[in-house]
Amino acid sequence: MLPHLDRKLLRDLKRLKGQVAAVSIVMACGLAMMITTRSLIASLDGTRADYYESNRFADVFGSLKRAPNHLAARLAALPGVAGVQTDIAGQVTLDLPGIDEPASGQVRSLPDFGEPELNRLFLRRGRWLDPGTRRELLVGEAFAEANGLNPGDTLALIMNGRRQQFQIAGIVLSPEYIFESRPGAALPDNRTYGIFWMTYKEVATAWDLYGAFNHFSLKLAPGANAAPVIAAAEELFKPYGGAGTYGRKDHPSHIRVTDEIRVLTILSIGFPTIFLGVAAFMTNAVLSRLLALQREQIAILKAFGFSNGQIVGHYLKFAAVIGLVGTTLGGVAGLFLGRWMVRLYDLFFRFPELAFRLDRNAVAIAFAVGLLAVVAGVLGSVRKAAKLPPAEAMRPEPPANYRPSFIEHPALVRLFSHSFRIAVRNIERRPVQALFTVAGLSLATALLILPNTLKAGIANILDYQWDLVQRQDLNLGFSEPASTRTMHELERLPGVLHVEPARSTAVRVHFRGKDRQIGLRSLESVSLHSRAVDGHGREITPGEDGLVVSAKLAEVLGAHIGDELVLESLAGKRNIRPVRLTGLADDFTGIAAYMNRQAINRFLGEGDIITGASFTLDMNHRGDFLRAIKEIPRISWISIKETMRTSFRNTTAQMMGMLTTLYLTMAVIVAFGVIYNNARISLAERARELATLRVVGMTQREVSAVIVTELTILVLLAVPLGLLLGTGFATLIIHSVNTETVRLPLVFTPYTYTFALIVVAVASTVSALVVLRKLKHLDLIGALKAPE
Repeated sequence: MLPHLDRKLLRDLKRLKGQVAAVSIVMACGLAMMITTRSLIASLDGTRADYYESNRFADVFGSLKRAPNHLAARLAALPGVAGVQTDIAGQVTLDLPGIDEPASGQVRSLPDFGEPELNRLFLRRGRWLDPGTRRELLVGEAFAEANGLNPGDTLALIMNGRRQQFQIAGIVLSPEYIFESRPGAALPDNRTYGIFWMTYKEVATAWDLYGAFNHFSLKLAPGANAAPVIAAAEELFKPYGGAGTYGRKDHPSHIRVTDEIRVLTILSIGFPTIFLGVAAFMTNAVLSRLLALQREQIAILKAFGFSNGQIVGHYLKFAAVIGLVGTTLGGVAGLFLGRWMVRLYDLFFRFPELAFRLDRNAVAIAFAVGLLAVVAGVLGSVRKAAKLPPAEAMRPEPPANYRPSFIEHPALVRLFSHSFRIAVRNIERRPVQALFTVAGLSLATALLILPNTLKAGIANILDYQWDLVQRQDLNLGFSEPASTRTMHELERLPGVLHVEPARSTAVRVHFRGKDRQIGLRSLESVSLHSRAVDGHGREITPGEDGLVVSAKLAEVLGAHIGDELVLESLAGKRNIRPVRLTGLADDFTGIAAYMNRQAINRFLGEGDIITGASFTLDMNHRGDFLRAIKEIPRISWISIKETMRTSFRNTTAQMMGMLTTLYLTMAVIVAFGVIYNNARISLAERARELATLRVVGMTQREVSAVIVTELTILVLLAVPLGLLLGTGFATLIIHSVNTETVRLPLVFTPYTYTFALIVVAVASTVSALVVLRKLKHLDLIGALKAPE
């Protein structure tokens, strides 16, 4: 048989099941977010670590023009180096049947015999390359899936200007290309860019590099520092056209996964904190008002010998039940959502198997945090009630001082109905309770701002990045720098309305002990195509010798306009030059620097050289243009704006859209829960008062108006504060999740705020209708019975 207090607990839970359910669901939303995001972090981080270890992912990477194979021994002899892998990397173009635009990619060499020591491949389908065979290759899975390629199919590759046919032996994955995208591009385009592997002899023959290499990877000894190894490798390869050496932390694929983990880490803290804060407010409201209604019951319990500790424990059990229900629901929802969302990462990342890993620590933390939230919300009220002497507690709570409210001034009293004046007076006489209610409603309103702000940011990128900043239709790059005379050839291509030259090169930018390896791109003084714009959408130019950098890059370096940065070329003569920072570009993918094209060529010590071009096309001749450039061997890659926009929409935007929809759904649930909970509690604690009003002659409609008016006033007070809080939350979180690879602009639209207002209005209306329905069936005699 249950103890007396436990039977009372069950009765209280049954009577307040609506409020308990509302608080538990709000708590479950926060805990589900915590468990989901923490488990996704464990899944990504754990899977990546296992993949790196099992496939011997390198710690240091470098490129150069050409070095003899015997230098591999000198690399291996560097202090701190435990393993060396040299290979050849070359850019290729492809002619894919059924696709207008030419595809491009990178070919990497594999040892003619045996496995590579580092960066080993994972065979997904097909077979490995047979030693001694020719005209076979392995294809990266992302490109193969995007183009429906299978083992046994053939591909036509243009390697170093020569067209050759190859048969696909297998479909593979590589730890170097978990995130597979064109070098320098923050977004993938798996349909037109891929990674391919061939035997060393095949690749060396195509690029006339037999007995040499142009790329290397190093594995560090345990405890070794990457910085001195990078410095020694760069010094070693200076005479061989070294094009930059970098550590794993700067590897593009590694950075992309790391950034995703960082975003999830921030979300795993930000959203649950707000949800659990709302839950704590709601729990406090439920139990503090329950205790006020049960003063006499507490006195009777104490008179019958129950100790203060037993009474405190009884009400803490009530809170614990809420915490347990919320944690259980949150755990189940977090497990389900985590398993669903981990599959979405296949849109971005290529692992042999990205299995969902439940973060058990997150479950334990979620339970502890959930329980702490509800206990913290009620502990003060419980202790206060338990300390009441029985004789004092037996007396009803002293009536409030019903002084005339400020609207009952003789000059104003006729302007308001009895119901409105009663509602205002009730709020006035319980200011602390009203304050807590407004705070809870404000947080619920604030939660509705962030999801739609994320959506607005995504929509802004789709329009801003590809219309305001990149106004061209297409970009292309050459396999080798070319003279500006090449522009005449490009202008004669079919469908070309306007063409602009482009110059780019790899550099390392230094400022006060910090540095980043980035792409330096050209800006024309008067351009109809690519341009740099600031945070207000105004075009900025670097001038004759100035430098414009991504605002994010300036933030990372700690640089401001007017500072002097140092540029180090990673190609050719490795020139170093100080340059003045003249502007900050508000871009949203990757980080880059921009200079005048002539200034870049002067910095590199070269003539009037270009490395690519951008085009405005007559779309009626788009197909003719794409077919024509397939016949130009020197073109190594192309990037079509609409293709990149579609890629962003189908990957980054789709993922963020799903996350946003999830957050928005939970925010709507919280808003309904908070408002419904407040309305139900208000009815429960005022049942006697409302019954009295009915008995003294007020109609059902007038009494209902008191409840509705009070709820409306509190909502009207809370909404402006909630919109302000939501703006602050959105600003903080969006700035926190912006990374070096992808960033979202902070965009607040009328729709963002209108949606929040509509949800609050609908939630208030529905809650009011539910409460009015219960008020209609209120037992007047039972409510008016005075406790003996």
